[in-house]
Amino acid sequence: MFVKPPKLLRKFYPSIVWSKKTDKKEVWLTFDDGPTPESTTHILHVLKKQKIKATFFLVGEEIQKYPELFEDIKTEGHTIGNHSYSHINGWKTKTRNYIDDIKKCNRLMPNNILFRPPYGKLTFSQIKKIKKNYKIILWDILTQDYKEKISSEKIKENVLKNITNGAIIVFHNNNKSYKKLYTNLEDIIINIKLKGYSFSTIW
Repeated sequence: MFVKPPKLLRKFYPSIVWSKKTDKKEVWLTFDDGPTPESTTHILHVLKKQKIKATFFLVGEEIQKYPELFEDIKTEGHTIGNHSYSHINGWKTKTRNYIDDIKKCNRLMPNNILFRPPYGKLTFSQIKKIKKNYKIILWDILTQDYKEKISSEKIKENVLKNITNGAIIVFHNNNKSYKKLYTNLEDIIINIKLKGYSFSTIW
């Protein structure tokens, strides 16, 4: 996938939020998947140390495995969003089944209106139904931290070279990304701050 989605792709899906329209030097830090013990604990530690808030798009199955981590995310004042119950691929799932999976996750987070599709994959039929009840949030910068062979330096470069006002940045909150984030998440946040940006969770 592209680090920065092409403008043509964004125009093709106008009802999806790719970035936030703002003249302020604000960015939206988001974490997909999880909660996951080592990864979530580390991310929360870094965010608390840097005194910033983020948005966590969480998987229902993982919430039920680690309810204490789910509570920690909320207690720390972070925003939560729906990332489906079972992390299913919209392109490979019937619309009715996909919507049921989203609803199942949302029962664990009542009043939530944010949804991010796993893999960023949705059909037009799914979008039409989902947008009636949720804001569909994709991204402006995909860090690619999920790639097995990507280096920590490349992840940092993906963020800092592409950051602009209103950027929605995606990291992952899982075991696959943990080792990379352990070494450089705080450094990336510090460098974002040095560029004059603040962090928002107001959707």
